[in-house]
Amino acid sequence: MRHVIAKLDNGRELTMTHQWPVKRPRPFRQKMPSSVPFVTGQRVLDMLFPVPLGGSAIVPGGFGTGKTVVEQQISKFCNADIIVYVGCGERGNEMADVLDEFPHLSDPKTGGPLMNRTILVVNTSNMPVAAREASVYTGITLGEYFRDQGYSVAMMADSTSRWAEALREISSRLEEMPGEEGYPTYLSARTAEFYERTGRVLCIGTKNEGQEERTGSLTLVGAVSPPGGDFSEPVTQNSMRVSGGFWALDAKLAYSRHYPSVNWNMSYSLYFKELEPWFRQNAPSGWGERRQQAVDILQRDTELQEIVQLGGPDALQDQERLILEFSRMLKESFLQQNAYSDDDAYSSLEKTGHLLDGLLSFYEACQEALGQGVLLNNLLSSPAREKVARLRELNSEGFADKKKQVVDEMKAAIQGLVQEAAAA
Repeated sequence: MRHVIAKLDNGRELTMTHQWPVKRPRPFRQKMPSSVPFVTGQRVLDMLFPVPLGGSAIVPGGFGTGKTVVEQQISKFCNADIIVYVGCGERGNEMADVLDEFPHLSDPKTGGPLMNRTILVVNTSNMPVAAREASVYTGITLGEYFRDQGYSVAMMADSTSRWAEALREISSRLEEMPGEEGYPTYLSARTAEFYERTGRVLCIGTKNEGQEERTGSLTLVGAVSPPGGDFSEPVTQNSMRVSGGFWALDAKLAYSRHYPSVNWNMSYSLYFKELEPWFRQNAPSGWGERRQQAVDILQRDTELQEIVQLGGPDALQDQERLILEFSRMLKESFLQQNAYSDDDAYSSLEKTGHLLDGLLSFYEACQEALGQGVLLNNLLSSPAREKVARLRELNSEGFADKKKQVVDEMKAAIQGLVQEAAAA
């Protein structure tokens, strides 16, 4: 590895090794604004809570909520050039699954095995705590190394809670002053330093005449394992302060087989302003307006659920009952994905935008029909509803045309119900 493989004009010899202290960030010329989304292929993340290439997000959730599955799905389908997957204090069988599965998956960028662009940093739960602390730093330094070559790198840290626990144990053995819940007092500073190493940067290096300056990005998705699912514990709170995306996993959704179990009421993203121009130019038309409409319906559904718990569904008018029924349809057909389906495990931006547009077109048509005297039960029992709900099972190729055909049939069916109501 130390053999000389090239010699520069200035006499400097290049070898196969490159040494760098992993706790020190690698230098860059300038940090640049991030304006291109980090596409994950998961509709609830890409539509409702997007982050950019060079951004950061945390995935907190209790035991069994699917943090590892979410990160593995993002590793398979995201638009980054290189994936650095760090298993920090995880069970050995989970890392074995990655080693077994990824070589058999096809990379959508190159057509070769997905493992060819994936780096695994393995630190299982039976390894020393010092190795656990070093694992996340090793992973992010590898990410910076490829970022400096002009690649878009995504790092999956699973999980940062195990790293924080290693800091706590090392601090205890050094007899340092403990902070909240026994974590070292410098936990917040270490967490901030770690997340600040993300970003889109202008790389250091000479610029040849006629060539563009080299830029790269490092995106970080960190899983957090709060004990008992308590998001008020120190690691989650410190991570929230320094990350721009918060993808909260819900145990109730996970136990009801809702994947990904992202809680749409608790999650958020701070990157909408930076990403809005890109979505306006590159995503299906009406992306931002449809997103806001879906968010408003989900929030209204939460309010109505409280009324239902007190007085039952009979206390609601038909327009309000329509919101409840459509929200359930939105959760099952849009926010939920089938990880075992080749057509639904990954959803392109085109499919995501047009699927939401198709579902909201059904909602608007039902609203109009209710105003013209059609009974809500007739609308909900219409075969057109099932066809619109099953749009998610269609292949992404040519999805806009398929959606248009189904929506046209749906509108014709609802118009028939309107005519029947008028005749009666």
